[in-house]
Order: sequence, then structure tokens, then C-alpha cells
Amino acid sequence: MDIIYLSPFLFFCIALVFSMLGMGGSQLYIPILYWMGLDFKTEAIPLGMLLNVVNTFTATTTYTLKKMVDWKAALPFAVTMLILPPLGAWLNVQLPVKPLIGFFALFTAAAASLMLSGWKPRQGRISSSGRVVLGVTGGSILGLVAGLIGRGGGSFVVPLLYIAGLEAKAAAATSAFVVTCSGVSSFTAHLAMAAKPDWFIWGACTLAVFLGSEAGSHIMAERLNPRGVRTVFGIVLWGVALFLLIKDVV
Repeated sequence: MDIIYLSPFLFFCIALVFSMLGMGGSQLYIPILYWMGLDFKTEAIPLGMLLNVVNTFTATTTYTLKKMVDWKAALPFAVTMLILPPLGAWLNVQLPVKPLIGFFALFTAAAASLMLSGWKPRQGRISSSGRVVLGVTGGSILGLVAGLIGRGGGSFVVPLLYIAGLEAKAAAATSAFVVTCSGVSSFTAHLAMAAKPDWFIWGACTLAVFLGSEAGSHIMAERLNPRGVRTVFGIVLWGVALFLLIKDVV
């Protein structure tokens, strides 16, 4: 049996966990799809971003109904993370594959290090204008990266939201909305420019991620402290980054 047909079950498990953290999971979807034989630029990144959007949008719906999203903090990030991904997607089309994989691996390693360190900035007390500057600056950089390598940026959005004054659960819930914005913009741009979809595989993976995200977001909203989950997935992400660098870049 073609190994790609095993991906829906695996992606259900990934979505279950990453929806608890306010992240989409593209840092795992994309390399797994690539290792399963999909082309990195035209198949793995677009499908990974689609799954990212399904995961974070589903989680955002749950968090919105439970009134956990801080919209004032989210909007400056969201606007810039809608605008910048098409530029990143255009750069993706122009660049060769190996540097893109290398940058993806390094970005993943940085996110893993952040998760494993346990570092959490002190909850900030910055002004409304300061929140806007923080959101526009951080959102611009992460939006560009989202389009370039298909990463939603949730690992970095959450600490920035701490700095903006949000507590842990509100930061994760708000991050899910922000990452949805970058994912929608990035996926749309990649679909228009270079994607080569296999709709059967895309549909099966999308359904699996939807179900996993529904389960995970409800668990987090009700009772979960995600610290232990972050540690486990930080280790996994470091392994993914090293494997990408050794196998496909060095």
C-alpha cells in the first residue's frame, strides 16, 4: 500500500496535539508529506498549509465560542499576516528547493528550542499603541515566512502575545486565529502560483485534521495544561529539523 494513504491517521494525531497549543502543525505536516514522496514546493507546502488552516480554524471556532480570543491583540498580527504571505510565496517559486528546506529546518529548530526551553516572557503591560507596533512588526516577519516555507508561526506568535499582556490560554486561543489568517493567505497564494493537488488525498487529510482539531481544542479549553505536550513536541521538532538538514541539505 502507498504510504501516503497512512497520512490521515497520523495527521489526526498531530492536529489533536497542536490545536491544544494554538499552532497549526505545518512544521510536521510538510516534512512528513515530503518524506512520503510529495514534491516539497508544489505539493507538500500547499497541502501542509491547507491542513494548518483546517486545524487552526477549527480550534479558533471552539475558542471563539468559549470567548477565549483577545481580538484587540489579534487584529494587528492578523492584518499583516494576511498581506505578506503572497510575497513569501512568490519568493518560494523563485528559489531552489535545497535552501528552502534548509531554512524550513532552521526555523523548525528555533521553534523547537523555544518550546523546550520553557521560556515564557513575563506577561506584559504595554499600551494599546505598543500592541499595534508589536503586532504589525511580528506579523510582517512571520507572514513573509509563512508564504516562503509554509509555516504559520504559532511557536513565535504565542510568546509575542505574552508580551502583549495575554495569559497562557488566551495566548494559545488568540494565536490559533492569527495563524489561521497567515495560513489562508499563504495557501491561497501557493494554490494560485504552483500547487498540484491530489484532491482525494487532500480531502482525506483535511477530514482527519478537522476531527483531530475538534477533539484537541475542546480538551485544551476545558482542562489541559499544555506544558508537558510542548516538551514532547519540542523534542520531536528538533529531530525533524536535524533529519531534514542531514538528509536533504548537507
